[in-house]
Amino acid sequence: MRRREFIKVIAGSATVWPLATRAQQTLKAAHIGYLAYRSPMSADDSFFQGLRNFGWIEGQNILIERRFAVGNADQLKDSAAELVRLKVDVIVAVASAGTLAAVGQNFVQSLAHPAGNITGIAFDASPDITAKQAQLLLEVVPKASRLAVLWNPTSAVMRSYWNVVKALAPALHIELQSLEVQDPNEFESAFDAMTREHADGLLVLSDAFATFYRARLTELAAKHKLPAIYGHSQYIEAGGLMSYGPSLSDVYGRAAEFVDKILKGAQPASLPAEQPTKFELIINLGTAKALGLEIPPGLIARADEVIE
Repeated sequence: MRRREFIKVIAGSATVWPLATRAQQTLKAAHIGYLAYRSPMSADDSFFQGLRNFGWIEGQNILIERRFAVGNADQLKDSAAELVRLKVDVIVAVASAGTLAAVGQNFVQSLAHPAGNITGIAFDASPDITAKQAQLLLEVVPKASRLAVLWNPTSAVMRSYWNVVKALAPALHIELQSLEVQDPNEFESAFDAMTREHADGLLVLSDAFATFYRARLTELAAKHKLPAIYGHSQYIEAGGLMSYGPSLSDVYGRAAEFVDKILKGAQPASLPAEQPTKFELIINLGTAKALGLEIPPGLIARADEVIE
């Protein structure tokens, strides 16, 4: 996709850019594009509600072009190019895959000084969050000696997450089984390998790829009777046991604030990029019961949300 000088971008969990100067369009409805690698999920609603909270009402003073690539990388690129051709005021590109398709890069130069035309909310927290997830899973299966870790090796971020949990394993007195999966056709064999190697639990490192196939992953975890922890709430909506990670409703809502500021004339480079500040632990007691697990009362008390 050819980039233009008038493109301005927000990147992160939601990448946003204006393609025209709002000062020249005060009597015209704002026009934004919403670009995601995956299919729609409930977290998207937090962004759209955030816009409404700032007074941007769809069909009145704002038009929204939604483009979901449903896991098709080529379609994602085509949709990004289409949004540029439409000359929307702002493009919101969700997650790293969307950001790459939109602007050809993943990250800002620095959080405080994004530079150029990129800023926004970084959904990915510190890789140390993976250590916390492993520790939480071990509270559910305290006698575990072997944990499977399913992750996408094509993601540099997920590789850094894997390196953290690998370094932590000796201190936790556990062995790890690395399952590198980058194609959905590999899921069945990966779970079969976990069963053969007698994994006691599963840690899913959650990037856009894993999130897109979250229903399949939670289904296979249930089928193989594997207690599993995931990176955010959308897995629990799909039937997963537990998740720990950034609050998607908070992250997507804050992305709407960036859009509001840009539509009102702020330059993206002047808006410091942000990291998640709100994290949540969610536990699905229905899934725990199906797995024959007794969740420790202390862990339930610490959970931000418990699904009966």
